Amino acid sequence: MGQLCDKMRMEMQLRNFSPKTVEDYIRHMVWYTKHFDRSPAELGEPEIKQYLHHLLVNRKVSWSYVNVSYSALRFFYEKTLNRTWNVEKIPRPKTGTILPEILSDNELIRLFDAPKNYKHRIILMTAYSAGLRVSEVTRLKPVHIDSDRMLIRVEQSKGRKDRYTLLSAALLPELRTYYQQSRPRTYLFEGRTPGQPLTPDTIQSIFKKAKQIAGIRKKGSVHTLRHCFATHLMENGTDIFTIKKFLGHSSIQTTLRYIHVRREHLRKAASPLDSLLER
Repeated sequence: MGQLCDKMRMEMQLRNFSPKTVEDYIRHMVWYTKHFDRSPAELGEPEIKQYLHHLLVNRKVSWSYVNVSYSALRFFYEKTLNRTWNVEKIPRPKTGTILPEILSDNELIRLFDAPKNYKHRIILMTAYSAGLRVSEVTRLKPVHIDSDRMLIRVEQSKGRKDRYTLLSAALLPELRTYYQQSRPRTYLFEGRTPGQPLTPDTIQSIFKKAKQIAGIRKKGSVHTLRHCFATHLMENGTDIFTIKKFLGHSSIQTTLRYIHVRREHLRKAASPLDSLLER
């Protein structure tokens, strides 16, 4: 894309987009350009619709993938080229409601017991106990652990926002033991190169391997631990607005989905088969 790529990047940086969002949008625009082998400035509404249809029908990619591609295309044409985007003619693809799979208490204990590597165990426990995104786990530093206030500081996360979340009383001594053993220089969980954090892919691999050893067949990634954190807090009586703050959600609607996966919420109703057989 050349100069258009540079202009798009500048427009996003001026709006304080996160580095990850900037690179994601640029990457999707590069793929869009390669698909037609023409400058995106020469393309318009027919090509945009054709490309989105190609992603959904031919490539059968996930809705989240299509959603990011849609957002990148809209930003490029609206903000970089100053063109009008007709939402009625180019609607955002709709998706059904997908509820996260939640691990039980027993499954979580098996998951945490699975890694032979102590550091890997602490990483999984930290992600769950504080409801962290995998990118947030990688950027944690020892100075972010506030043991006096029993809080963890999460800096410049999604939307470039800082927030505080819970520091588990059970996790704190484990973190201290880990710190004494590993002595990380900059980041709490560093890779093979001192001063450099583990990558998100590495942490995903740690989770996947632990899940296999623990015999857990439910689908999910490290983000599952964040879903478990929110759901279990709600089941334990924590109010929805407090959970929203811990998770760093911009909208309460995002947090409200966890109401649909609470055990208490689901157990209030009994199957009609139970009463039928009783009679």
